[in-house]
Amino acid sequence: MNRLGVRISRAFAGGLTAVVAGALLTGCEGGLQGDAKASDAAAAPTAPGSGGGTSPLANPEGTKPGLAAITSEQDRAAARRLIEKVSTKGRGPRTGYARDRFGYAWMDTADGVPLARNGCDTRNDLLARDGRELRYRSGSDCVVIAMTLDDPYTGTTIDWQKKKAAAVQIDHVIPLSYGWQMGAARWDKAKRQQLANDPLNLLPVSGPANGSKSDSGPASWLPPNKRIRCSYAVRVSQVAVKYALPVTAADKRTMLTQCGG
Repeated sequence: MNRLGVRISRAFAGGLTAVVAGALLTGCEGGLQGDAKASDAAAAPTAPGSGGGTSPLANPEGTKPGLAAITSEQDRAAARRLIEKVSTKGRGPRTGYARDRFGYAWMDTADGVPLARNGCDTRNDLLARDGRELRYRSGSDCVVIAMTLDDPYTGTTIDWQKKKAAAVQIDHVIPLSYGWQMGAARWDKAKRQQLANDPLNLLPVSGPANGSKSDSGPASWLPPNKRIRCSYAVRVSQVAVKYALPVTAADKRTMLTQCGG
């Protein structure tokens, strides 16, 4: 199958029909390709610090780009209702946690989540989902080597290149070790692999911001960009509800506070 055929197959498999549009516009010749997405959400200009992309309330599967700010009182009320659905418990021990308990990093074979088994690893799927002005490695329609990212966590724009890969990292919104302590230690490996590779739980962000977060919950760490803190709380809640993962009582209080609760 040629590169256009692979891209079309991936688009149908992951619901990313905008990828096909980008392929038809840029063609498949030459070494570096142009932007592979023509979605209005990704292309539209955004206010500084707004996070760009899509409100999490309009993105329950995590397949749309970015993490836009929640600003209206109606949406903030909807956010609080969602947060209220999250259960609470104390954080358990980290005993037995290891990254490989959730599968090898960025596997394409975690069944049961969007974008799985599309021929491209999870990390590159996420860079392509959220990045603008994408450039791919010569001969590949998967490996992103350069892009522009509207980073929701810092409210800045990052011109990223693969040769400085750590400048952008993929954040697990609910960190894997946090999930382990809150109940994932008792899951089977297939479900842990889903949590690790589910686009709903993954955001490309500033590497330093991601490093400062580590495995913290919202009571200990929030994005420096205050405008998207309610959106961040919603995304944590979406993942928690989907996977029946509790958060600590302090984390839930903090999440509610970000949305005016």
